[in-house]
Amino acid sequence: MTSNESVLWVHAHPDPTSLNHALFRSGTDRLRCVGHDVSISDLYAQNWNPVLSGADFVDPVDDTLSAQQKHATVTGGLAADIRREQDAVRAARYIVVQFPLWWYGMPAILKGWFDRVFTNGFAFGVHDEHGHVVKYGDGGLAGKTLLVVVTAGDRESALGPRGISGSIDHVLWPLLHGTGFYTGMRVLRPHLIASANFIDAQGFDVEERRLHARLNRLGTEPAIEFRPLRSGDYDADHVLSPQVRAGDGGLDVHVRQCTSMTSQPPWCSNAS
Repeated sequence: MTSNESVLWVHAHPDPTSLNHALFRSGTDRLRCVGHDVSISDLYAQNWNPVLSGADFVDPVDDTLSAQQKHATVTGGLAADIRREQDAVRAARYIVVQFPLWWYGMPAILKGWFDRVFTNGFAFGVHDEHGHVVKYGDGGLAGKTLLVVVTAGDRESALGPRGISGSIDHVLWPLLHGTGFYTGMRVLRPHLIASANFIDAQGFDVEERRLHARLNRLGTEPAIEFRPLRSGDYDADHVLSPQVRAGDGGLDVHVRQCTSMTSQPPWCSNAS
């Protein structure tokens, strides 16, 4: 990652005294110290409204909610808070999304940020030069890189390939594959801070160094090799062709190969 790159850090944790918040401050400070242009969307601090509704559209039309959203997006008729966040997304080459893992997902305020900001006609529902909708490997956010930073109360092993909670890569699949990759972004493996309630001052130093190291590699770390929809691996019904990972199913079959990493995701043992 070269200097003077643009980063948007979207943060969702309600407690400013938390470990999550401390790492958020440290991470953004680190990026600025090495010369990057960092924008922050601290959703709780800015009292973000997470509820998608007709109030998002300045001049609503008589149509479905999705069609209203697209009309407002392409005509500049979105609410001011949405347009502000979209401008920040447009300007960023790297997007860091940080939150605590609550009930195996993100806090509602952050889900509402995606619902309202990743609109039809902006992040998805965009077309190529031939009029085809682009998604899963291409889309409105192509060219950007996504890193998810998540704190969890359980131990790291419980969020591993054989852990009771399932691999963190699987737990966050809807965000990594269904949001990041769907809209065209390069998606890095999630950065997990486990046993968050038991980390002391010495442990914080360790986690701070780990996070800084990930941030240093934002531009060079290989992305998860999700299979693009237009790769030739899928049929017209968006199902893997019979010759691709024949006989296998589940989430891992939609990943082509392993990236170089110390802690490997579950698909690395038999990826192809």
